[in-house]
Amino acid sequence: MGTIAVGHGIVLDEDELTETFMRASGAGGQNVNKVETAVQLRFDVRHSPSLPEAVRTRLERLAGRRLTQDGVLVITAQRHRMRERNREDALERLLELIRAAAAPPPPKRRPTRPTYGSKERRLAGKAQRGGVKRLRGRPADD
Repeated sequence: MGTIAVGHGIVLDEDELTETFMRASGAGGQNVNKVETAVQLRFDVRHSPSLPEAVRTRLERLAGRRLTQDGVLVITAQRHRMRERNREDALERLLELIRAAAAPPPPKRRPTRPTYGSKERRLAGKAQRGGVKRLRGRPADD
């Protein structure tokens, strides 16, 4: 079959994806009881030759409950009333997950110190607030 370009140098083979169709739950009128429009997309993360090892481990962590014990990622799509739109939705959600796993991690935060001006502003604000609270007490008996 064909290939699917994910990004970050990753290309999936369409043979790695398995689609099964089932009846969708929810609204749909009489059509919902006779047409299998919901899609269940399965992708074997652990045995996929297309994924680098680092992406594979991050994808397993990102998948959460959608990952079976065998390492198969299961995505169910039933938002739309048409089978083809649900197929596209499931595939796009899979590609988003893989792109998120393949994205480089954000740079580490380098701790910085507060500036002298920010310290001064903070202390001035505290002094002003303390003054407001001091004026709330009972009037002095003079």
